[in-house]
Amino acid sequence: MNDTKKLGRPRTFDEDEALMAAMTAFWTKGYAATSMKDLTAAMGISGPSIYSAFGDKRELYLKTIDRYADVDGCAPIVAFEGAASVEDAVRGFLTSVVSHSTQQEGAPRGCFLASCVATTVGEVEGVAERMEKAICDTDARLAARFDQEKALGNLPNDFPSQDRARLLHDMRQGHVHRSRAGWTAERLLDDLEDRVKMVLMT
Repeated sequence: MNDTKKLGRPRTFDEDEALMAAMTAFWTKGYAATSMKDLTAAMGISGPSIYSAFGDKRELYLKTIDRYADVDGCAPIVAFEGAASVEDAVRGFLTSVVSHSTQQEGAPRGCFLASCVATTVGEVEGVAERMEKAICDTDARLAARFDQEKALGNLPNDFPSQDRARLLHDMRQGHVHRSRAGWTAERLLDDLEDRVKMVLMT
């Protein structure tokens, strides 16, 4: 008796690239207006392959949100956490935000979460929780770096870490909003040093 199971046909597409293509489709047209036909065209794979690998349209959408939050959305925070000084951390965070908002290729300007995902809170199950987590995680990571600098003596003990973390986060969203309106990187960074001082003022 032959117990060998028949293996399924191996996937012939890169799942990460397919998710990125799906994200761009959602980002460009919005969740509701994006059809499965749009997704198959953007991803270059058939409808059955999409369902097999990612689930239905809603499940695919949630996977694009997770992918963005884990990779692209975190780039400014990685810059913030890896800088040598707190001044360079704030400067690097804002510079990274501007870079990703104005220079990314193959996707609309701005931020996927702010420009597309936020509009589907309350409409697509699972989105609200992801948006809340993304906001809270960002605030917490920014505040943690400020707390670290306080422990090192580089910031005063009464420095309001949580408040400044939220301020920096809000600056990020302001840059994203302006980039969607067509502002250039040079224009967005024109007052960079003033913003660094604003975040760190004691």
